Amino acid sequence: MPELPDITVYIDALRARVLGRTLRAIRRNSPFLLRTAVPPIDDAVGRDIREIRRIGKRIALATQDGPWLVLHLMIAGRLHWRDPGVALKGKNALAAFDFDEGGLVLTEAGSKRRASLHVLDDDGLAAIDPGGLEVLGAEAAAFAERLTRNNHTLKRALTDPRLLSGIGNAYSDEILHRAGLSPVTLTQKLSPDEIDRLRKACEEVLAEWTERLRAEADGGFPQKVTAFRPEMAVHGKFGQPCPVCDTAVQRIRYAKNETNYCPRCQTGGRVLADRALSRLLKKDWPRTIEELEERRGG
Repeated sequence: MPELPDITVYIDALRARVLGRTLRAIRRNSPFLLRTAVPPIDDAVGRDIREIRRIGKRIALATQDGPWLVLHLMIAGRLHWRDPGVALKGKNALAAFDFDEGGLVLTEAGSKRRASLHVLDDDGLAAIDPGGLEVLGAEAAAFAERLTRNNHTLKRALTDPRLLSGIGNAYSDEILHRAGLSPVTLTQKLSPDEIDRLRKACEEVLAEWTERLRAEADGGFPQKVTAFRPEMAVHGKFGQPCPVCDTAVQRIRYAKNETNYCPRCQTGGRVLADRALSRLLKKDWPRTIEELEERRGG
């Protein structure tokens, strides 16, 4: 799922191309995309785009004296800038937003249609905002209050859009690795120093990746929006060496997601229980790096 750095770079590209331009048409190729009926979607057509903003992991475009268009890309949705009037070919092309200068095309890989479009007035826009704190530039006290409001694991707290804005599975892994904290530590067990370390890691990782993706786009429209990048420290790197200590990156799998972490840098050498495999192996599940390496013949 595109997260804060990816969405920010999408918005950079959109501002350069459609801000102040007239939306000439909206063409839809999927009956599942539009999730609202009022205001009608045609109310946005023929109006200039007056503002573009990020709301959590959503992209919101305001039309002049008209409704907001709010896109949520979910896991597999992606945006593309194409020639004016480009045909919507294939099942993955869900919609096109036509301007004189080009067309913004929304695609979604796979068969499940989770990406969404909401057409909202100002009250509807406020209602759809989950209210998470914007981490970049947040004051230390505000960050600490949000983080410890409930006693959740760090992984859950970082990815809860009601607590913190724009962070998902990928960047939460990178943030926790940068901070040297376990994904299963409970938020209300953190020391003040650990909370501040986490806040700084949030700012560093999100800012660094935003600038990295901007440099990659180089003024063009983002082409390689993915949650798995070779430069990442631990996310998607199960079994590969940690860039800090060379210990093999481990994972916790749950549903269709997984959390990646370094057991030496983050958990004091402890291998965290994988919900699926550790239940199967029970007493045979390795508890430490040493046990893990011994079983692998390392």
